[in-house]
Amino acid sequence: MQTKIILRMVGLLICLFSFSMLPPALVALIYQDGAGVVFIRSFFVSLMIAFIFWYPNRNCQQELRTRSGFLIVVLFWVVLGTIGSIPFMLSDSPHLSITDSFFESFSALTTTGATLIVGLDELPKAILFYRHLLQWFGGMGIIVLAVAILPLLGIGGMQLYRAETPGPVKDSKITPRIAETAKALWYIYLTLTVLCAFAYWLAGMSVFDAIGHSFSTVAIGGFSSHDASLGYFDSPLINITCAVFLLISSVNFSLHFIVFSRGKLNFRAYIHDAELRFFVIIQCALVAICFMVLVSRRFYDNYFDAFEQAFFQAVSLSTTAGFATESFANWPSFLPTMLLISSFIGGCAGSTGGGLKVIRVWLLMLQASRELKRLVHPRALFSISVGQKALPERVIDAVWGFFSAYIFVYIVCMLALLATDIDSVTAISATTACLNNLGPGLGEVATHYANINDQAKWVLILAMLFGRLEVFTLLVLFTPAFWRH
Repeated sequence: MQTKIILRMVGLLICLFSFSMLPPALVALIYQDGAGVVFIRSFFVSLMIAFIFWYPNRNCQQELRTRSGFLIVVLFWVVLGTIGSIPFMLSDSPHLSITDSFFESFSALTTTGATLIVGLDELPKAILFYRHLLQWFGGMGIIVLAVAILPLLGIGGMQLYRAETPGPVKDSKITPRIAETAKALWYIYLTLTVLCAFAYWLAGMSVFDAIGHSFSTVAIGGFSSHDASLGYFDSPLINITCAVFLLISSVNFSLHFIVFSRGKLNFRAYIHDAELRFFVIIQCALVAICFMVLVSRRFYDNYFDAFEQAFFQAVSLSTTAGFATESFANWPSFLPTMLLISSFIGGCAGSTGGGLKVIRVWLLMLQASRELKRLVHPRALFSISVGQKALPERVIDAVWGFFSAYIFVYIVCMLALLATDIDSVTAISATTACLNNLGPGLGEVATHYANINDQAKWVLILAMLFGRLEVFTLLVLFTPAFWRH
């Protein structure tokens, strides 16, 4: 194992990440909320830790091997999640334990959005901004920034890109050079964030709330500055704006790049993309079902309110964002269960959403259809095609392997939660919410995670990591073959 280069790289990543402490310190200075000292201290502590990792290995220069790339990606999230918890540990408002600090940090960085802080409206603005910022970095910002900068530091980044990028096919690149790819994704991500913040501001949010919620929206994270989440604003326009940008952020960012980077707008690429078409069908079906059930049960006074809530909640939960206008657990029991299950599908591959990803679910359905055809015509040869292109069998095998591993991790985490004496509804929904990077669940975690025990929180932190790293990247570290020379 390339220990020295890995330690050097971790040191550099921590050094880069430490500068995320400075914008909240500036926010604290603007709003005079007294939290600036916490972030200045956290900045210097992070730099010190970075120096300890980097200095003894500063002269180590070599290209990363694939195995080291996987280890770096896991360390990337584990170490930065740990460093991200420092401001929460040092802060008096909120006053969090070590476990709670880790939980809040990992929930933000993995864009899960499962908070355990109650009383968000009274927190210092700097803390609120920091939570949003962690989600924004976790969505795509950190990995893109790292992949763009590390090659300039003499460290290859393609291994990181392959290990972290979602989707069944890992080796596809937008541009010939990894640095250019990273910058392209960064520009798209940044542009969407600016547009989302501006749209929120036009819809009636304050500048602070517009910026913070745009970070959480484009990252599909779900953190809010208020206990009532978006319900605090009581604005249909804000709800619709949020849902629209969640849908945009759930689309493969490579597809966004193709549409906007060829000198002229190529919107036909959206229409011709098979995964996006399937994603739109899923969203329309979920919204329609929610709307019909709410209308039939007369849950709202008029059709417009029923449609607005159906559209917002269905998109928010199925894309794994987890924003809320009210507790969806209060809806007729069929709907919360359906929407939690829909989070297993999540967003498109190459988006900031969680879950299995739309393309994998679609391929699983195509494979099931093929097996049914084989029962009727045993000697016939059937291929599975995406966009009129037949896929190699190894891709289908990889999707089935991923699905099996995902369900295995889900069952293990759920059983571990039940072993901590949590009730079955809470255990099942919390595992679903954290593994799919969704956030809100049912039972004790319908609104926040403050009431569950510390053992359960550590299990859920692990589930968040498995979900964000798409299971295999983390699971491969537990295989003996990975550590053999």
